[in-house]
Amino acid sequence: MAKRKLVSTSTLKRGMKIEQAIVDAHGHEMIARGMVLDDFQIEYLRDHGVAVYINDGESDDVDISELERNLPVETKKMIEEVREEDPAKVELNEEVCKRVGEGIQYLFNNTDSDNFMETTTNISNELINAITSSNAVAIDINMIKVSDEYTFKHSVDVATMAMVIGQGCGLTQDQLRELGISGLLHDLGKSQIPLEVLNKPGRLDDKEFELMKQHSLFGFKILKEKNQLPNPIMMGVLQHHEKISGKGYPLGTAGDSIHKYAKIIAVADVYDALVTERPYKKAFPKREAVEMILAMTQDLDMEAMQSFFNCVILFPVDSIVTLSSGEPAKVVKNNRNNCLRPTVVGLKTGRLYDLYNDFSCASLVIV
Repeated sequence: MAKRKLVSTSTLKRGMKIEQAIVDAHGHEMIARGMVLDDFQIEYLRDHGVAVYINDGESDDVDISELERNLPVETKKMIEEVREEDPAKVELNEEVCKRVGEGIQYLFNNTDSDNFMETTTNISNELINAITSSNAVAIDINMIKVSDEYTFKHSVDVATMAMVIGQGCGLTQDQLRELGISGLLHDLGKSQIPLEVLNKPGRLDDKEFELMKQHSLFGFKILKEKNQLPNPIMMGVLQHHEKISGKGYPLGTAGDSIHKYAKIIAVADVYDALVTERPYKKAFPKREAVEMILAMTQDLDMEAMQSFFNCVILFPVDSIVTLSSGEPAKVVKNNRNNCLRPTVVGLKTGRLYDLYNDFSCASLVIV
């Protein structure tokens, strides 16, 4: 297993192997993970960032179960004293996932159906009740999965994340219900995109991409013709690809002109798209996807981003992680302000690392 090390871009040299993918503001991969760097790539990295992960050789295989069994008494006691349960997390049972997934598939395939609104209400109620009944305030993003079919899985994942983010933004129950419906239907317009474009196993050409960028407008028009949904739901569908900077689509709407539902859905949409493998791209590791969202302050709404970081659980308590020093560690407490930097206990040193509050841990990251 490759050992990763976080280094300043000023120290990069030809021949170093990068251990993360580098993407631009539009999600295009500029440097692939595992690439051996040349002078041109190093210059690009220095112009666009201050630190990157590089391959620092091969790590020694560690028997984690052996380490845990033989922890010193003092270390076990520290883990017990510091350990803090994660907050209540969204849990969707298999039956709910199946019904909601099938409902979304029906809506996409039958946009003209007389049962469209009834089906929308039923599946949104399923999802909303599953979240509110458990008093969930957090999302374990390692566990979200509804269907292997991308479009329907993505719609439910986005709706689920959006509602939990919305709770953190102070939305009322009625607003959360609307947000959930908007999240479920946000990609409805893709039903109007030819399958050869929608499922193309490579990058879209300019003409195809321009057509794809119209899907949110197509979805808005489908819902508007039904004349049965409140405007906020339709604005979430229409504007979920708009950016705070005004560089989004389909209309280039900016800042406060973007509806709150759309701002929330945008964060969930970007995250889920990053971590999902598609025919034309590999999935980004969840930690890297969270870091990438952290860098999108010009495009995504700050309140929605902060709520996302507050509710996301990237490293559940009791999970085993590897620090950039190479030491395996056990997560004992998550930090609500930064999901990337929980409190952990080193399994070799027995040391407590508060990755968020302890300045001496500033150079350590979970890899």
